[in-house]
Formats: sequence, C-alpha cells, structure tokens
Amino acid sequence: MTPVPYRSEQLSHEEFEALAAAHPDVVIPLEQTPYWADFERKLGRTPYGIWAYYDGGTLVAVASYLRSDRRLRPSLVVVNGPTWFTTRTHNAEARLVATVQEQFRADPAVDPLYVRMQVAHPQPPVTGPLEHGWYEREIVVDLTPDTDAIFASFRSNARNLIRKAEKLGVEVRTIEPERWAEVFRTELFPIMQETAARDGFSSFESTFYETLLTELGQYLRLMVAYVDNRPVSWLITTEYRGYSVYYFAASSHSARKTNAPYLLLWEAFKVLKEAGNTACGLTGIVSENYPGLINVTTFKRNFSKTVVTIPTTYDIPLHPRRYALVAAALRLRREAPQKLRALPASAKARAAAITGRKGGQAPQ
Repeated sequence: MTPVPYRSEQLSHEEFEALAAAHPDVVIPLEQTPYWADFERKLGRTPYGIWAYYDGGTLVAVASYLRSDRRLRPSLVVVNGPTWFTTRTHNAEARLVATVQEQFRADPAVDPLYVRMQVAHPQPPVTGPLEHGWYEREIVVDLTPDTDAIFASFRSNARNLIRKAEKLGVEVRTIEPERWAEVFRTELFPIMQETAARDGFSSFESTFYETLLTELGQYLRLMVAYVDNRPVSWLITTEYRGYSVYYFAASSHSARKTNAPYLLLWEAFKVLKEAGNTACGLTGIVSENYPGLINVTTFKRNFSKTVVTIPTTYDIPLHPRRYALVAAALRLRREAPQKLRALPASAKARAAAITGRKGGQAPQ
C-alpha cells in the first residue's frame, strides 16, 4: 500500500521564524535554517528552499534543501535534517519519503536524480547513498549542571590535562567578531593546514571559514589558545536556540605538548553555558561508515559518556533506472583500483598493455 503523502508548504524567512518560535523545545540544527542557506548562497551554492510538512493541521517535519549539480547526478540535499516535530515513526518516515518523491518529481524547476536526507527507518525506495554526507554518532556534553559538576564529569585524564595546561601558561582568548576573518586568515588557517596534513584529511580553503565567520557571526564563537602569545589551537562553535556545537577545530603539534586543546574546550563549555546553552554536541565520532574518526573519538570521549546516534544519510531516487546506472558506474570506478592492486603482477601487466592499446599508445 502506497503511503499517503503529507501536505507541503514552502516557508519564507518570516514564516520559518514564526514556526520555530512556536516550538521552542524542538532542537533545530543550524544547517536547517534560512541563515545557513544564506551562508551557502554566499559560497556560490544554490539553496532551493525550506518546506514544512503537515498531516492535516499538525506540523510533522521541516526540511531545508540545497541543490547539488554534480555531473550526471543532480540532486537535492538536506544537510543534517530533516527536523522532526512529531514522533519519527516507521510509517511517518515512509509518508515523508513518498511526499518528497511526489513533490520533486512534479517540480518543473528542478529535475534531481535523487533527494538525499537522513532516514532513521530505511525501507524501499530509500537506498544508497552514493556517498555519505553526515556523521552518524556524536558525543554530547550536558551543560545544565553547575561548572564544578561538569568538570567532575570529565574523565580523570581530561581533568589532569586541563590543570597541566593551566600550569604551563596556556591562555584562552575569545576573539572579537570584527577581527575574526583577519585573525583566521593570518594566524589560524596555517594551524588548520598543519592539522590536515598531520591527520590525513582535506580542509576547506581559508575563504570558506572566513565566509562562515562573516555570514553566521551572530550564531558563532571563535576561541583561541595561546602559548607565549602565539596561537596554538582554535575552535569555532555554533549556537542556536540553546544548543551549541563544537563545529571546527585545529591544533598545532606544539599545542599537544601543552595540552592546549583540553583547556580550550573546557573554557568554551563555560562560555557556552554562561550564554544559556543547555548542551554542546562534539560532532562526529567513529562509526561503521566513518572509521577514520577514531582519533578524534578518543579525545571527545574524555568529556562525556553520552553518545547520540544520528540517522544515517540515504538517497531517495526519483528516477530509479538512471540512479541504478549511476550507482553502478560509481561503484565500478571506486572498486577498480583496489581490484587492480589485488591482481598478480602478470595480470597487471596485461591490463596495462590492453589499456595502452585502447588509448592509442604502445605498451611500455
């Protein structure tokens, strides 16, 4: 039996704000707001709008869509969403999936191959995704107890390293918003580059972070740890409706010698609590689809035992046959190098020779 679709309604900035104000207890990710959409637009991306979904007169969910125009696979992506305002049951999600299929297949202004969003109860036609888009587990720190109780809840290792950092003269500063872009570009981005090279990941260009700090300034904080008046570690947090997120961070090699990241995060918790935030999400930790997060997991586990599972990102194909062809082509492209490495040397030579002849070149 085909699920009955919900009624959908596109929201203006003002309508979104009124809807959010009417539901003060619902945690709405910053990525699901018009403010984040405006930031994406400044980066040259294309937000497609925010829709509310209703079952009769009851608000069920809200989703903010971002257009992605990658070759052969245009899509609509819901970043860290949708946001649910009712119980997220198996049937409720099936109805939302059916709604999204009907909504965007019939939309003449956009022709996506699929819609990508988080799904807690995957069932056909939900599949994939072609690539994963968001972490699946995070650690959350409760900021409602007093500061002494929060500190006492940390692992003894973290408490000791915080005290050592203080003794070693680590100084934590909150940077004034009007100086954020300049300080990041000249003092902090080199630390990000060092961190990325050391830990084996690719960071954004400095302009991404500068745009983030400029466009979303009222929802962010930039804090920096200094040793001998030299920056060694920094972090950016987001805040929205009383929920904060430890969003970006980087540390130099020398920062590790002084335990600066531990003191920096502890000072950030105190600032966030004072500002009225009730919790701080520490973002992704290791999971089945993100084994590479094991190193940051070790650090984050020092601050809380609370692990929250976030629904996995999936694709909702709108053109199933085309989607299946694209998925097969991408899978072949990803698996081919690994399969080639597994071949014996003689087979590799034959494969190279065949490839060379097809390319109009003589085998070497």
